[in-house]
Amino acid sequence: MRYISTRGTAPSLSFEEAMLTGLARDGGLYVPETIPQLSHDDIAAMAGQSYEEVAFTVMRPFIGDTFTDAEFRDLIAKAYADFGHDSRAPLKELAPNHFLLELFHGPTLAFKDFAMQLIGQMFQLALGRKGERVTIVGATSGDTGSAAIEAFRGLANVDVVILYPHGRVSEVQRRQMTTPVERNVHALAVDGDFDDCQARLKDMFNDFEFRDGVKLAGVNSINWGRVLAQVVYYFSSAVSLGAPDRKMSFTVPTGNFGDIFAGYIAKKMGLPIDQLVVATNQNDILHRCLSGQGYHKDTVHPSISPSMDIQVSSNFERALFDAYDRDGSAVAQLMAELGQGGFDVSQGAAQALSENYTSGRASEEETSATITDMLGRSGEILCPHSAVGVKVANEKRDPATPMITLATAHPAKFPDAVEAATGIRPPLPPRMADLYDRAERVTRVANDLEALKTQIKGLIAQ
Repeated sequence: MRYISTRGTAPSLSFEEAMLTGLARDGGLYVPETIPQLSHDDIAAMAGQSYEEVAFTVMRPFIGDTFTDAEFRDLIAKAYADFGHDSRAPLKELAPNHFLLELFHGPTLAFKDFAMQLIGQMFQLALGRKGERVTIVGATSGDTGSAAIEAFRGLANVDVVILYPHGRVSEVQRRQMTTPVERNVHALAVDGDFDDCQARLKDMFNDFEFRDGVKLAGVNSINWGRVLAQVVYYFSSAVSLGAPDRKMSFTVPTGNFGDIFAGYIAKKMGLPIDQLVVATNQNDILHRCLSGQGYHKDTVHPSISPSMDIQVSSNFERALFDAYDRDGSAVAQLMAELGQGGFDVSQGAAQALSENYTSGRASEEETSATITDMLGRSGEILCPHSAVGVKVANEKRDPATPMITLATAHPAKFPDAVEAATGIRPPLPPRMADLYDRAERVTRVANDLEALKTQIKGLIAQ
């Protein structure tokens, strides 16, 4: 299995190389050269299996000879051992044929744990064998940063620095990043929004002297390993509801497009998926684009679903790569136009996107109303991101086809929004009950590449 860049000029890499590299040296994102196929019988055999067993079956074809079967099974077992639910990703019925996929039972109460806990284990084994140390720098709109810090804290071969937009994440998200005491993890509060953090991260990867000097690696959703781990719960949830003998639809609240792209990979592997629905909040650039309006950046408006407050969705580049028949030069041109504000999608590519994705949006008022409504109808308390998904799913779903909406975070991560909608302030799980009492450790930094590089060099030299 080889991995190629969406911009067409970087060399192809093995799984291990692509995982440790993150962003390609031509600025593109790595994708598999081919998508492995699972047969009807392969998928049917997942019925009744543990989440870990399904994970091995789904991911094994992508990793080549990076890990032996025994090593990979052990990594998967370690990754999910500390999840708070034996099913790892349980389903809950909200209404007839509408199900909520609870992805918040990991250590940081968000779906990012599914990928990040596994990535942490894979990095540690791969780097330990090489005797190497890397510096992971990540940008987060809230959940990726805490999941990365949790996954890599205390590991011997990794320094982790997370950039997050100052004042634009929830207090729980911030404290999960700023309270770990291990000296190999660091949180930097950047004066700007998430797109600024993500842009500075890409600038660092494109500064090859800095990149090579600190041995830069990335675990944002630009890292293929992140997407791959998220493919698994599409299979586990669909099979529990009758796949592959019936089709499923999925609605995914998303800002950076990685979670919905994982669903597309599941579909390409052979999972019978009817609809893949992209649910956006008021920062609805993905919905506008999928509705035929082109991809044109606008101002980011802070919302009660802050992890989706994004205008530059990195993983959308992977979707465009396939929509443009894997023409790297065409994608490179689109990304150059995006740097100037945006681009229009060709008719053929727009048609290809519409064959795989549909979309909807939820305003702030609609998001709050959905939280209120679902508590009354089902007794379920939704986080604001999950509420965006449920609102859009209710508009898009066909009653004859099961709809699975991804619940991306625990409501306790966004207590202010939930309390405003329901009058209930959701408590943190017992293992996190003292979060507000822990001392914070954070550095505020200007939205400036040189200042960030200087800060990072100083942190990893300690």
